[in-house]
Amino acid sequence: MTATELIEFWIANLEAEQARLVETGQDAPAMASQGRLVRTTGGLHLYEFIVPGEVRLPIDLPVSLVPADDTDTTEGIILRQTGQSLLVQLVDHLGREVPSGTLVPDHAGLVGTAAARLKDILAKPDLYHLGPAERLAALLQMPIGEVETFSANSSVFTTLWSDDRALRRQRLGSLAMDLVRANKRILLLSPGHDDSDELVGMVGRTMKAGGLNPKTWVTRYELPLVSHAASLDLHELSFEAQMHQFYAKSQGDKATLKQKYDRFRELTPFLAQKDAKQKDLDEVRLLEWRLVTQFRELQVKLAGVDTTLKEFETLPLFQRLAMQTVGKNVESLKQYRALYQSQMDRLDSEIDVAKGRIQQLVPEAAVPRGQRAECEELKEHLAKLGGTKKVRELLAAEENPNRQAFVQNRRLVAATPTRVATDPLFSRVRFDVLMVDEAPQIAVPSLLAAAGLVRERIIVSGDPRDISATGQWVMPQKGTRTASETAPVPLA
Repeated sequence: MTATELIEFWIANLEAEQARLVETGQDAPAMASQGRLVRTTGGLHLYEFIVPGEVRLPIDLPVSLVPADDTDTTEGIILRQTGQSLLVQLVDHLGREVPSGTLVPDHAGLVGTAAARLKDILAKPDLYHLGPAERLAALLQMPIGEVETFSANSSVFTTLWSDDRALRRQRLGSLAMDLVRANKRILLLSPGHDDSDELVGMVGRTMKAGGLNPKTWVTRYELPLVSHAASLDLHELSFEAQMHQFYAKSQGDKATLKQKYDRFRELTPFLAQKDAKQKDLDEVRLLEWRLVTQFRELQVKLAGVDTTLKEFETLPLFQRLAMQTVGKNVESLKQYRALYQSQMDRLDSEIDVAKGRIQQLVPEAAVPRGQRAECEELKEHLAKLGGTKKVRELLAAEENPNRQAFVQNRRLVAATPTRVATDPLFSRVRFDVLMVDEAPQIAVPSLLAAAGLVRERIIVSGDPRDISATGQWVMPQKGTRTASETAPVPLA
């Protein structure tokens, strides 16, 4: 069968399985007690509960938790079950202690979501890539004996078969570092969250030894179950922690921008008022200069009249006759002198008024030192952001973390198969390379869903002897139970 035919085959099986789960009512509620908060990272909370011994829930199974105190129901997923201890990742904080509650699993919804993703791959061939998936489909349909001896090492499909897990993961770490350096985006699959923690630690340590900072390139989808792996702090590599830190910084930047915008709005009318006062001051000073100029001109004329009156009797006869011809004699000069003096007195009073106004306007027009430069700097900063209108839009916009954009900025995304097959985020992101750790332990539908997200290459790693031991790659026959019914594996 081709990859398309294999996907169609598994869609039919998953839909039949979903119908069977609905008919038999297997999503029975389970009592959970002795709940305690293990860790909070960003907006996710990891709780541990104790469940009855007969309850067995697979990892990544979506559940609803109804607290016994009738508070609001919250949603979450199962990350691990060890005996009666259950680790659940919840989206709501229920306090440090949760005496009891009811867990409502959604097996049918999980299987239905996986089937819908496979349908989406077939319905939108322009958005998904089945080139490398064809090689994976051929491997999944080989007889077990042939798979154990099959080896491939091409630019499209590579197998890393070995019974030494440490060696396999060391080779995966080296390949991942080389691919990151080649600017490839990698989807790293592990069958469980414990395996994912160990592999992320190995890959991070390899990158660190090679001079790369794992925090820059690697993200671990969902919360890690352990704090450290391979001497690395896994919380720093957690997708939720990285995104929370990024948006916390974004919120801080937004608060800083708001402070700058508020300061600009405060300085702008203040400086506009100061500019208006400065304009008034300039006009009054210009008026004062004109009045002083007229006053000095009158002083010169008055001095000339006084000089002429003192020297009038000594002036030559012809000069006095010439002056009288134009109406200048002793009497008229005295009249001129009185006129000039009255004009000077009026100008002097106007100059006093102007000086008083200037003294009043000087402090009103004065700008504190540095405020004009501060306003210009803020204006330039806001202009670079698109102007005050754009800044108002940025400040008014509600924070809506773009998980897709953030995950696309990471070169290596580590996740579990069920999360890749059912989380809506992975339907919108694409990768160059798919690296599968412990592939024989992963169900075929999850492998196909992940293979449709990659464009260039698939690397499959594991112990081929596990294929027959786990039975995950067994093709179900009509009327038989699917692999998801026989073991607590992805899409259980």
